[in-house]
Amino acid sequence: MKTSDFDYALPPEFIAQTPIEPRDHSRLMILDRNNGSLKHHRFFEIIDYLRAGDVLILNNSRVIPARLSARKVDGGSRLEVLLLRRLCPNIWETLVRPANRVSIGTKIEIANDSVTDDKPGLPITAKAIGSNEGGEQVLSFSDETRLLELGQIPLPPYIHIPLLNPERYQTVYAQVAGSIAAPTAGLHFTPELMTKIEKKRVRCLSVTLHIGLDTFRPVRVENPKEHPIHQEYGIISQEVAEELAQAKTEGRRIICVGTTTVRLVEAAAQASSPARVAPFAGWVSLLIVPGHQFRIIDAMITNFHLPRSTTLMLATAFAGRDLIHQAYQEAITQQYRFYSFGDAMLIF
Repeated sequence: MKTSDFDYALPPEFIAQTPIEPRDHSRLMILDRNNGSLKHHRFFEIIDYLRAGDVLILNNSRVIPARLSARKVDGGSRLEVLLLRRLCPNIWETLVRPANRVSIGTKIEIANDSVTDDKPGLPITAKAIGSNEGGEQVLSFSDETRLLELGQIPLPPYIHIPLLNPERYQTVYAQVAGSIAAPTAGLHFTPELMTKIEKKRVRCLSVTLHIGLDTFRPVRVENPKEHPIHQEYGIISQEVAEELAQAKTEGRRIICVGTTTVRLVEAAAQASSPARVAPFAGWVSLLIVPGHQFRIIDAMITNFHLPRSTTLMLATAFAGRDLIHQAYQEAITQQYRFYSFGDAMLIF
């Protein structure tokens, strides 16, 4: 298995730049792993493929305003800082661009457009105190309490049109702040669709996985298993763990909304007894590639992913290489919309 096995050519015009309105009118491809069939629907028709007793697992993580404008204190060069994760009070792992302008000891100042002559305020400063192999910079901030007030919601680098409504890059059930990217498979749900799903006696359960770099960073090594996956913090409560265990015992389907929920529940299952999810709170660094033995999930909802990405590898591990290849070629032929604001697939 090589990273190049997960490459494909996508015409740039198929990369969705804006979200569909309403949310649940995006397209939905249905992949049946048993017979290899593909069907085309609209997302709101997913209700026809759900049945009473199913368990739908949702990632309730909320995107934080993690993109900050900054400048070097010495020289004034403009910088952009992307907060990745909080390591301890006032210490964050970040991405700084341009990266070659920052080294250990570099001091920067976070831009604060709200500060004026008649409305003074102390600037937030930061110092580079470390770096990681993946190019991330560790910054120590003078005051993190106001940090997120100065930031903007970060959009993936392949989206070039400004988002007029930042809430459109949040799921309707987002609650727990901490991600730098949205769990995009969940962007298709509306409150009305959620109500219909619950009326069908489908159990909707929330877990939390704060999404990091790997949602849009390509794998650069030729052997995917050597990819240093970015750790993400996840939580599965006692109540949710018990309900998942009961559903598994009773043979009811567990359907994950998004690759993030798949990685979280599968990581939790690996950390506990076979075929059971225990309560979980900790860092997740599970890389799922073809050959992975899925312990918990029976179906998944996901978007169409970037070439050479860990998310595409996960979808391939679940659906099989041939079916995913067929589905992506069909999606291109049928002019589906790809990536974060794009269309979705249900794999069962």
